[in-house]
Amino acid sequence: MTDLNKLGLAEARDALRKGDTTSVELTTACLKAIEGAGALNAFVHQTPELALERAAAADARLKGSEEAPAMCGLPIGIKDLFCTKGVASQAASRILDGFKPEYESTVTQNLADAGAVMLGKLNMDEFAMGSSNETSAYGNAINPWRRKGEETPLTPGGSSGGSAAAVAADLCLAATGTDTGGSIRQPAAFTGTVGIKPTYGRCSRWGVVAFASSLDQAGPMTKSVRDAAIMLEAMASYDSKDSTSANLAVPNFEAALTGDMRGKKIGIPREYRMDGMPAEIAKLWEDGTAMLKDAGAEIVDISLPHTKYALPAYYVIAPAEASSNLARYDGVRYGQRATLDAGDGITEMYEKTRAEGFGPEVQRRVMVGTYVLSAGFYDAYYNRARRVRTLIKKDFDDVFAAGVDCILTPATPSAAFGLGEMTDADPIKMYLNDVFTVTVNLAGLPGITVPTGVDAQGLPLGLQLIGRPWEEGELLSSAYALERSAGFVAKPDKWW
Repeated sequence: MTDLNKLGLAEARDALRKGDTTSVELTTACLKAIEGAGALNAFVHQTPELALERAAAADARLKGSEEAPAMCGLPIGIKDLFCTKGVASQAASRILDGFKPEYESTVTQNLADAGAVMLGKLNMDEFAMGSSNETSAYGNAINPWRRKGEETPLTPGGSSGGSAAAVAADLCLAATGTDTGGSIRQPAAFTGTVGIKPTYGRCSRWGVVAFASSLDQAGPMTKSVRDAAIMLEAMASYDSKDSTSANLAVPNFEAALTGDMRGKKIGIPREYRMDGMPAEIAKLWEDGTAMLKDAGAEIVDISLPHTKYALPAYYVIAPAEASSNLARYDGVRYGQRATLDAGDGITEMYEKTRAEGFGPEVQRRVMVGTYVLSAGFYDAYYNRARRVRTLIKKDFDDVFAAGVDCILTPATPSAAFGLGEMTDADPIKMYLNDVFTVTVNLAGLPGITVPTGVDAQGLPLGLQLIGRPWEEGELLSSAYALERSAGFVAKPDKWW
């Protein structure tokens, strides 16, 4: 077989079981693709020796008498936010330069136990704070897609930009991502890939560097909905080490992919029709609605009245939790420590280490978070945002209680934009990229992005489906129907 790195998880799994290829061959093809894709800056810590060792072990397992898991032998990338034993886990921040954990995150351990092959660590926004992968200590990750007739480097989205770029460029068969306000779904939309954020608590957060603990959730980024179902099942589990982990059985998500939309109600929220929405995004949404209707679904208009407060609430809650979580990075126990002058004490060490170690966006969010948690402002900002969050969740609860199965929305307000185009003096422009995605995190719901078209410049566009809590199987089945109807097969032209 040729172009093994271009296979998806399901295709590669089937090829391995037929004996058409081996995990070592798959892994070697991906490693070769990574070597030739330095211009994308997607992989920032490569582990070829470890990858080939795991691939050989997977081949032996596949030849054994016991039934091997679906992910066995499949080469994937791991976002740099996941702690991986003995491998640099830096969260794309200078403050964690040189940090190699002595333990494995639960999600990456689950994948390793399933026989998945780790190719290396992937670029991301620093501490997952960003929507364009421009805050990374490693430099920008680059989208493999380009506008027609242009060579302008585009963002792959953020914070899981390296994961999205690597999957879209066929450097790996799939990758892990994390989603705090859209960091799986937005990059997936920008790169023509599939990304699912599961229900909060479905995947363990243990060993994942924390940004905002009540919002963070790990999920897969893949080449198809079927691949997302396969990988999510391997990633998910109950974990006693994570107090927010749900003690629920993990279903066979792939078996749920019937694509049967008959009798399903799809909600279209009127509040997501934003002023100034680009015509291409509006048409994409209309086309997606028509596709699901043609597939047999009933389309209903719904209201999520507190949507307009979601972004302000998110950008109070997330920085507040970040301020608390990032207090541990002080130069005392691990990571970088600033060079001190004679006479400097512990206070100067804290100040210099954090000033040198954190980038501007992380510093901005820590300061915002510290401010909203401070005496005199805690009730005015943080508690008010928490109350708004409760109202947003109730909006979704009411809609689902009325019989709606899934909600269809745009994934992003635009296609991928050029690097540097939004990094001006106004960070609010960048924050608006999360306008369609943050509600899902605030309510703890599952959401998935499916590529469904391209814009006039040939860039991919995605739609988002939001599901009921713990019903990722139903959500994936609806996404599967949308994927089949859209028939998206476009790939970026290789320029790197």
